[in-house]
Amino acid sequence: MSDTMQTQVACFHCGEDCNNSPVMMAEKTFCCEGCKLVYEILHQNNLCEYYDLNAQPGVNQRMQVRRDKFAFLEDEKVQQHLIQFKDETQVHVTFYLPQIHCSSCLWLLENLHRLNKGVQRVTVNFSKKEAFIIYDHSATSLRAVAEVLTAIGYEPYISLNDMKEKKPTVQRKMVYQLGVAGFCFGNIMLLSFPEYFSGSGHTDAAMNRMFQFMNLGLSLPVFFYSAQAFYKSAWGGLKHGFLNIDVPIVLAIWVTFIRSLTEVATGNSGYFDSMTGIVFFMLIGRILQEKTYQGLSFDRDYTSYFPIAVSVIKEGNPVPTTLPDIKINDTLLIHHQELIPADGIISRGEALIDYSFVTGEAAPVKKSVGEIVYAGGRQMGGNIEVLTIKEVAQSYLTSLWNRDELKKESDTNTSFVHLLSQYFTWVVLLIAVVTATVWAVKDPARIWPSVTAILIIACPCALLLASSFTNGHILRILSRHKLYLRNAQSIENLANTTHIVFDKTGTLTGKSGTEVRYVGDTLSPMQEMMISSLAAQSTHPLSNAINNYCGNSSSYPVREFKETAGDGISGWIENQYIRMGSAAFVGIDPKEEQDGSVVYIGFNEKPVGLFTVRNGYRPGIRGMLENIRNHYNLSVLSGDNTREAASLRILMGSSATLRFEQKPTDKLDYIIHLRQHGEKVLMIGDGLNDAGALRQSDIGISVAESTNNFTPASDGIIEAQQLSMLPAFIRLCKANKHIVIISFIMSLAYNITGLYFAVQGILSPLVAAILMPASSISIILLTYSMSEIYGKRLSDKGLSANA
Repeated sequence: MSDTMQTQVACFHCGEDCNNSPVMMAEKTFCCEGCKLVYEILHQNNLCEYYDLNAQPGVNQRMQVRRDKFAFLEDEKVQQHLIQFKDETQVHVTFYLPQIHCSSCLWLLENLHRLNKGVQRVTVNFSKKEAFIIYDHSATSLRAVAEVLTAIGYEPYISLNDMKEKKPTVQRKMVYQLGVAGFCFGNIMLLSFPEYFSGSGHTDAAMNRMFQFMNLGLSLPVFFYSAQAFYKSAWGGLKHGFLNIDVPIVLAIWVTFIRSLTEVATGNSGYFDSMTGIVFFMLIGRILQEKTYQGLSFDRDYTSYFPIAVSVIKEGNPVPTTLPDIKINDTLLIHHQELIPADGIISRGEALIDYSFVTGEAAPVKKSVGEIVYAGGRQMGGNIEVLTIKEVAQSYLTSLWNRDELKKESDTNTSFVHLLSQYFTWVVLLIAVVTATVWAVKDPARIWPSVTAILIIACPCALLLASSFTNGHILRILSRHKLYLRNAQSIENLANTTHIVFDKTGTLTGKSGTEVRYVGDTLSPMQEMMISSLAAQSTHPLSNAINNYCGNSSSYPVREFKETAGDGISGWIENQYIRMGSAAFVGIDPKEEQDGSVVYIGFNEKPVGLFTVRNGYRPGIRGMLENIRNHYNLSVLSGDNTREAASLRILMGSSATLRFEQKPTDKLDYIIHLRQHGEKVLMIGDGLNDAGALRQSDIGISVAESTNNFTPASDGIIEAQQLSMLPAFIRLCKANKHIVIISFIMSLAYNITGLYFAVQGILSPLVAAILMPASSISIILLTYSMSEIYGKRLSDKGLSANA
C-alpha cells in the first residue's frame, strides 16, 4: 500500500474520476476541457437546471470530435436520405442519440431551442433513444443542429448504410447483469450445500465458515451490479414523487442482503442464496417483459397500416400496386385527395399539396415539375405523376397517423390497469408494515421471511403485461384480417359501439356490379374523352364508374381541377370548362327522379346530360347487415337521391335511420347529434366526403379499395372485401376485454394466494422470486392461447362470409 492515499474527485458534469489533472472553473471540478465547455454552454444559456434533475447527469467529453466531422451534412444528396420533410419554413429529421440515459437528457434535449434559435421543437423517444427535431432551415442547418447536439454530449449516430430500422433487442447490459446473477446464484447454491446438511454432523465448521465468506463475496457483484436495473427504476420514480413497482423489489433485496450480513457477522450462513435468487429470477422476468414489449413495438411499427394500393405507371398504364411493393424510381400516379406514400420528384402535372398530416398547417403548397414532394402530403389538385426517390416510409406514415394532434379525447383515457398500478405499491407497503407489526408481537423471527416474501410476491407486473400483450396481439390478429386500427384504445372504442353509421356509395356499394347509363345530348368521341379525363382526376366511385364507361381514355391534360366535397368536380380541358356532379352544382333543375346515383354533365355552363350509376352491394353485405341490425342501432348517410330508399330499407331493417342527399356538414351534424344523446358511434365511410364525420365519431373506419385516399382522421382502415366481417371484428374486440379481465382475475388470485402464505411467514423469499416470472409466463401463455382461439374463430367466420 502506498504511503499517500489518492482521493478520487468526481467530475461535476459527468461524474467520471478526474485523475491527477482536474480542470477547475467556478469552484467546480471537471475531468476534461470538454465537460467544462459543456458546462459553460449550459451556464451561458441559463440551462443549469439540467444538473438539478440528476447528479452528474452529463456524458463524458474526453473523446474530442474533429471540427469538420459533420461537414458531409451540407451535401444535399446526404440530406435527402436523412430529412423526412422540408418546406419553406421547417425541416423534420430524426436522430439516433445513444447517449440518452436519464430524465436530465430529456429535459436538456427538449430545451435545445434555447441553445440553437433555429430549432423549433424536439420530441424525445426515450426507449428508442431517438430525438425528432423540427428546425427552421433559414435560421440554422442540419450540420449546425448535429454540431450543437455533439457539443452538449449527444453526438448523433448517423450511418446511411443503416438507415432502415432493425428489430430492437434487449439491452446488452441487462443480459450481462443476468449472466453475473446466474453465475453467482448457482455457485452460492453449491457452496450452501454443506449448510443444508449441517445438522447431520457430517460437515466441518471451519469449512462452513469459509463457504459463508465465499458466499458473501459472490453476493457483492449481484447486489452492486446485477440489481442496478431495479435501483435506477425505483430511484427514478422516487425523484418524481412516485412509488413504482420496483420499490418493493429493491426493499426486498436490501432487507435480505442486510439481514444476511448480520447473520454472517454473528457466525451464521445468511440468506445470500435467496438474495441472489431474487435478483436472478426477477431479471429473467424483466427481460421477458422487455422482449414482449419490444416485439409488440416492432410489429406496431412495421405492420402494414397502409395496405391500400397506389397506381404505378408501368408500360404507360396505371397498375394498382400495394405500398410495400413500390420501389425507388417507380412512377406513381397520384389522384385528387390521395396520400403521397413516398418521397419523390414531380415528373408530370402541377401539385397542390396539403401537408396538414405532417405539419398541422392546412394551407396547400403549390409544387411544379422537378420539385420534391414528401410522404404524408395529400394531393388537392388533379392527377400528378411522382418519381420515387425513397422507399415507402411506412413507419414514418404510421408515426404521422399516431401523432398527438390526431388523437381524440377518448384516446387519452387511462386504462384501469394503469390506475391500479399507481396505488398497488402503497397497498403492498401497507400490508408489509401491518404484517411486520403483527409478527413483532407474536413471533419476531417471522418478520424477515414474511415481509421479504410480501415485497416480492405482490406485484402487478403480470397484470400490466397481460393488458399490453393482449392488446398488441389482438391488433396483430385484426391486421392479418385487413383491419388496421390506430392503437389499443381503438379496440375498446370498437367494442363499446352502440350505433353504427354507414356511408353508402363506396362503402356499402362497390365497383362490382356497377351499371352506368347516359341520358342527354349525344356526346362526340372527343367529349367522351374529355369527360373521361376529368373523371380520372377523382377517386370517387362514381367518377371511376364514369371513367370506365367512357373507355378510360383519359388522355387530355386537365387545368384548374377542383373537387367540391359532396357536390362535384370541375376543370378546364382544351378550351372547354366542364362540370360534373349534382344538379345544383352543374346548374340544372331536375324534372324527374332517376334510378340510381345521378351525375350531371355541363360544358361551358351548358347542361348536356346525365349519367345514372347503379352500384351493386358488396359481397356479404346483406348477411352482415342482417347479423347486426338486431344488436345495434343503424343509420345510412348518403349523398344520393331517395330512389333506392325502399330497397335499402329492406336491407337495413325497419328501425334503421336513412338519410339521403346529405352534405359532408350534414353527416358531421348527425354524428354530433347521436353522441349528444349518449350513443357510442362507429362511422364507416370511404374517406372522401366523410372526414368530418369520421373524426367526430367515437371510432371512424375508412374503407379502402385499390386507392390511397383514406383520411388521417380515421381510427382504422379496412379493406373493402373484409367489410362483411364487421360483426366478427366487433366480437373479437369485446373478447379482448374479456381476456384482459380473465388475466386480471388470474393475476389477482395469484397475488392474494401468494400474500396469504407470505404474511404467515411460510413462503420462502426465493420461492416468491421464482413465482414472479413464472406468473408472467403463465399470463402470456393464457392471453396468447385465448387470443389465438378467438382469432381462429375470426378466420372461420371470414371463410364462411366470403364463401
